[in-house]
Amino acid sequence: MAEIVGGFLMPHNPMLTVAPQAADPAKAKTIFGTFEAISSRVKELQADTVIVIGDDHYTNFGPHCIPSYLIAIGDVDGPVEAFLGIERAPIQNNEALANHILKTGYAEGIDWSFAKSLTVEHSGAIPYHLAVRNNPGLKTIPIYLNAAVAPIIASRRAYQIGGSIRRAVQSWPGNERVVVYGTGGISHWVGSFGMGRVNAEFDYRILDLFQKGDIEGLIALSDETILAEGGDGCLEIKNWICAMGAFPGATADTLAYEAVPEWITGMGFAEVKMVA
Repeated sequence: MAEIVGGFLMPHNPMLTVAPQAADPAKAKTIFGTFEAISSRVKELQADTVIVIGDDHYTNFGPHCIPSYLIAIGDVDGPVEAFLGIERAPIQNNEALANHILKTGYAEGIDWSFAKSLTVEHSGAIPYHLAVRNNPGLKTIPIYLNAAVAPIIASRRAYQIGGSIRRAVQSWPGNERVVVYGTGGISHWVGSFGMGRVNAEFDYRILDLFQKGDIEGLIALSDETILAEGGDGCLEIKNWICAMGAFPGATADTLAYEAVPEWITGMGFAEVKMVA
């Protein structure tokens, strides 16, 4: 049977490839080094599939159609944004497992939207570029939550989706070894008056809640509180909450944190500590 063998929380900041030289060199070294460490850890786990949970930034989905949550079940490539400086190329999906996650969700009342063809934007492309493609043969299943455009997905629903992903993987008859990436955040204000501000105090509070495995504490944070303390971009912690749903009872040890105003973001990383 397939199994989930690891999980990681990480940023997907486009500035990582748009302006890598803009950040303090020591901070940049820590951040890029942590992505490399995650890639190495995934190799150690002998993973063959990564589920990357991100969100769309009004790139693929605009006012005409904004799915609350979506899974790619067919052809995948990316990135769609040329400004990232990453060559657009095919990304190998695990279509069979992705379709099983979709169908398992339907059976459980998780009404997935789905894409039979998807060109990922930076929330999928940055994690793939920095923490997937260094491991040849590693397949990628992109998942999007609406953590960007109101009305935002509820945090509890995000956690429930993660639980459905876990049950789908565990019920899949293949022998896949799966890791889950929750991507985005932490504090950042996007296209607003506060852009460039980083609230490190709030970021450490968020990391501490994940380190304690306090999912109810995270779910209890209202969108209004997150917006006030962490900015609109901080709503992406819902992607992290979704990832934790695949690991009931788990904690997430902080791997690194850097406040990088030059990249307009508080950049946090954690590794999920699975319950035996």
